[in-house]
Amino acid sequence: MMNNPDTNFGGIKIQGETAGDIGEARQKFMHQLQELGLDLWITTIEKMNTGSQSIHFQLRKDIAQEWMPDGDTTQLCQKLNLDTECSTSDLEREILLSMLAGPEAFDHPSYSELASAVRIRKNIVEAARKTVLAFDTEEAERPSDYWAYSEESGFTILPGKPLITALQAATQPSTSGKLYSFSCYRATEYVILLALAQELQITNPKLHHQLQKQWENRAIKSGEFHDIFMREYGSMTAPLPPKYYVPGDRLWFRNPNELSANIMGYEGSWVFYLGNGLFSNFWKQDQPYTMTAKCLEVFHWRNATYADEAGTFRINETIVEELAHTSMNNQLEIEQILQEMLNFREPQGVYISGGCIDTSREYPRYVCPETCDLILPNSAIQLNIDDR
Repeated sequence: MMNNPDTNFGGIKIQGETAGDIGEARQKFMHQLQELGLDLWITTIEKMNTGSQSIHFQLRKDIAQEWMPDGDTTQLCQKLNLDTECSTSDLEREILLSMLAGPEAFDHPSYSELASAVRIRKNIVEAARKTVLAFDTEEAERPSDYWAYSEESGFTILPGKPLITALQAATQPSTSGKLYSFSCYRATEYVILLALAQELQITNPKLHHQLQKQWENRAIKSGEFHDIFMREYGSMTAPLPPKYYVPGDRLWFRNPNELSANIMGYEGSWVFYLGNGLFSNFWKQDQPYTMTAKCLEVFHWRNATYADEAGTFRINETIVEELAHTSMNNQLEIEQILQEMLNFREPQGVYISGGCIDTSREYPRYVCPETCDLILPNSAIQLNIDDR
């Protein structure tokens, strides 16, 4: 470990009120890094401000450039021979190394919040790997043993049914034995909610109870879900590197073709980054997407668009799959498609020359009792916000 990293304070930041708080955070986090064999590659710097102090942890610049050139985290597992599928320790290594090399600081008010954030990311990855759904942009269903539906409240869990079990039954056919219909955006909400509930059982039982009661009364979804549960990093004016992802990130691949993007459910595709260069595939569990595969799929939506007998535009998924498979076997075609698709997306409503890569990513808010900023609504007001 070295002191005084580069003046670009990305990586991981932990705050504290006193020097003692910072010393304790340093000791605990460095012990965690040491157990994972990562402590020798870290630089730190402490900053003192009026009324608060902080410590920054970063991956050494030379190591970051070697392992994640230009912020590309998608090759990290291959470079370090990490098996994140079978080893939770390797998944933790990938999460922390990606965060430590982050261009923006992952800010935490305590070491406890950092530890929770890492566990939640692991929960998200593990839940996303198990999630399989029946694709349907117009219909939705849930297991009736756990869920009820009303126009006013959305899908709510039946009184006394555990939230975690209900979410697993809805998203994991290994639990329920059946596939249920979701949009990809709603599916990401359920995976996040499950990951949070699993952590809150341990870290913040009071909030876990409140979450249970919330979903017995009214579902939180769409824009309201984003505002209450999620934190966003990167922006249109300060985009993240196009291949910078941390396992557990929620992200959007935008459809840059205007005609097909106006078909419900095909505006883009919401996924999780699973690590090792792979993104969640809720429709085919055993075939997670690579960056290339996802770009090819979204690109070919335009080539599988047709008008049905009523004149409504739809997309033929069988044709999409066939075209993507053909493109995957043609290196020149791959290069031509990626030249367009790997560009950053354009603003909402603009379809000129942009690609499908979003400029930001999302992850859950703080959850520890002393520093939690995840505030559930006090009333069951239904917000009318459409999915992105």
